[in-house]
Amino acid sequence: MEENVQNPEVPVRYSDEELEEFRQIILAKIAEAKKSLEFYVEATGNSNEELDTSPSFKYLEEGSNVLAKEENAQQAARLEKFINNLEAALGRIENKTYGICRVTGKLIPKERLRCVPHATLSVEAKNQRK
Repeated sequence: MEENVQNPEVPVRYSDEELEEFRQIILAKIAEAKKSLEFYVEATGNSNEELDTSPSFKYLEEGSNVLAKEENAQQAARLEKFINNLEAALGRIENKTYGICRVTGKLIPKERLRCVPHATLSVEAKNQRK
């Protein structure tokens, strides 16, 4: 961590080495999320329309298929948002503002960033918003 010139005890930002560690974590999460997104997009687009030999169950099955497609579409939308947030975090790494809480201006602890690499708020700031 780079130290504050006025107060050497308080780090201003994470070092380039630390930022690289976070960049690798984020790139791995993006790859994983994109793989999952492909699955949900494919599952949403697939329609298993087979010849139905028992019309009495057709309406129940159609309702179930619609519900499954809606759930897949919702999950795909969540993954797209997650990927966008991770890509925004990569931008913050590039401009060296990654890991700085946007409310307090303090560094977000590494443990939090390892768990939630797209975080822009410290736990303290997040709890204040509730």
